[in-house]
Amino acid sequence: MEWYSILPPIIAIVVVFWRKEVILALILAIFSAEALLAYRRGSEFLFNGIIGSIERVIEIASSAGNARILIFSMLIGALLAYIRNSGGVTATVEMLINKGVAKSKRQVGLLTMFTGIVVFIESNLSVLASGILSRGLYDKFKMSRARLAYVIDSTSAPICILILLNGWGAFVLGLLSNYELEESAVSILWGTIPFNFYAIIALLIVTYTIVTDKVHGPMREAEREMQQNNDVSLPIPASKARFMLVPLCTMIFGMVGFMFWTGNGDIAAGSGSKSVLYATVLACMVAYFLLISAKKYSHKELVDEGFKGMGEILPLVTIVLFSLTLGGSLKELGTGIFVANLVGDYLPLSLIVPVLFLAGGIMSFTTGTSWGTFAILIPIGVPLIQTLGLPPSLVLAAILGGGVFGDHCSPISDTTAVSSIASGCDLLTHVRTQMPYALFGGALAFIGYFIASLIML
Repeated sequence: MEWYSILPPIIAIVVVFWRKEVILALILAIFSAEALLAYRRGSEFLFNGIIGSIERVIEIASSAGNARILIFSMLIGALLAYIRNSGGVTATVEMLINKGVAKSKRQVGLLTMFTGIVVFIESNLSVLASGILSRGLYDKFKMSRARLAYVIDSTSAPICILILLNGWGAFVLGLLSNYELEESAVSILWGTIPFNFYAIIALLIVTYTIVTDKVHGPMREAEREMQQNNDVSLPIPASKARFMLVPLCTMIFGMVGFMFWTGNGDIAAGSGSKSVLYATVLACMVAYFLLISAKKYSHKELVDEGFKGMGEILPLVTIVLFSLTLGGSLKELGTGIFVANLVGDYLPLSLIVPVLFLAGGIMSFTTGTSWGTFAILIPIGVPLIQTLGLPPSLVLAAILGGGVFGDHCSPISDTTAVSSIASGCDLLTHVRTQMPYALFGGALAFIGYFIASLIML
């Protein structure tokens, strides 16, 4: 693949950090990718770049899976508006504090992390459940939304890639099943758990942050700003905790139920995009009927509140749409394959696994998708296992860990945007404050794969 296929994500990342405007960065990256595709076809690149960008957005939005993600993101805005304006958030915060479940910063952080771990079925659901539950608690204890975004983002994907009894595991298993290996695909996949160094390190760093109540780098600035803010009162008077907890539990258990249903009884085969959409719709309906039956709002008022909530979240939903669009353009341009080929054919044996991890991180960072990284790198890694006799679980773990690592650093990742939505944190603030933690964990993981390669090869 041509070297210029790496230009669009570089443009996006440079503009993000230079102009601090994510939507502009994504638009320019999409246009540049489509212009390069037009140039490759020998057509006029300026005009066709603009037309191609428009058509790419339409193509992405018309995909059933992507449409579900966008609709569910919008509905989350309505759900958040319902539970916030009902007084349910304030009531839940007071209830948890009074019961001693969340009476300190440490307990609040552990509750957030525990929620993310328990809801391991789907990463977006894990982020949303723990983010929605903990927003008010973080405000009450003067902890920044940036810290909340970091905790939920750095808990959800690592726990999903470690437990694997979910769509992540099914997806990777499907990719592995195309190859004949000495071990079964299932045993190789389960064998990745102790070798998934980045996921394990990320969870350990989150635990350290919660237990010690220490933050570093840009996160410290965000915490300092929060500490200087004297207005920590929750704006909506307390009503009933059920106005928050019942819709939230409906979303969580509904997600599990729909995963079983869409997978015909096999939760690992269920559709994550369908299940999270159905569960969110169900949670919105439950919140609506709870508020109607309590006579807190009229039907017209609830409709207005729902649309106001969607309006508040529209900029982030736009970022999700453009992130998905850029991913589609980069896939056709061949950016992922170009980055994967950087691994090369002449590396020393002990460097192959660490470089696969690094390639996965770069690919996921530049394309904004960990699953796309898995789909490209696994077909490259498995032949290396077959021809060079590399440990299958170690190679696969490096690819999976690299995908999650790059996703945690990427400002154009849809998962990063969803974490910002769930926590109520500015997207760029989340990226800026989480990146030092992710880079530190990635560096340790790279060293870990180098040492493991020296020992095992």
